[in-house]
Amino acid sequence: MNPYVKYVLTKKNYELELLFENGEKRNFDLQPYLETGVFKRLKNQAVFHAARVVAGSVEWPGEVDLSYDTLYLESKPLENEGVDEELAIATGEGNR
Repeated sequence: MNPYVKYVLTKKNYELELLFENGEKRNFDLQPYLETGVFKRLKNQAVFHAARVVAGSVEWPGEVDLSYDTLYLESKPLENEGVDEELAIATGEGNR
């Protein structure tokens, strides 16, 4: 079983910076998804930046989501620096 997402931070170029419950910090590139199905909605920057963590996965308005398994398996590790203070402050309850 893969770890759940604890925090998400939306970045430029449709990337997500993720902190998993096991302490790993990883980067997920959403660009390959943007031409398929419901993920086309995420081309709208306002919708993309409305990402939040729900039940360990990431979801957006309009019932668009990615499972923690997909996010973990298809993301790339970042230097494990722990949680940025800015990330913790910026995400608040809405992105936990």
